[in-house]
Amino acid sequence: MKKSIKVFHWIPRILCILAILFICMFALDSFAPGQTIWQQLGAFFIHLIPSFILLILLVVSWKWEYIGGIVFVVIGLGFGPIIFIHNYNINHSIWMNLTSILLVTFPLIVVGILFIVSHWQKRKSADTKNS
Repeated sequence: MKKSIKVFHWIPRILCILAILFICMFALDSFAPGQTIWQQLGAFFIHLIPSFILLILLVVSWKWEYIGGIVFVVIGLGFGPIIFIHNYNINHSIWMNLTSILLVTFPLIVVGILFIVSHWQKRKSADTKNS
């Protein structure tokens, strides 16, 4: 495998793992005083559901890059308005919401695009070998 193909093979996977770990950090806010340990653990695992879904999607994308890439882009673009509306109702700050959107959805869009690029590079390389 060419070096550029290897780079585009691993970069989306590594970035996706980092993005999932970043989203996992938001689950830590479920630990609050005044709740039993079981309530806190229950809330913690509920907050981890998006990370579990993204992890499953990463496994799918590992095998089928093109499909996974499209789904990551759609998720990134789809959650932008949802996150904006939710945060705007809480803090009424457009700039703070745009920052939140960039931190949460932009990495998913980039990962999706990189999975698609990786797919096309491998396909192009396979086509040139067969020619």
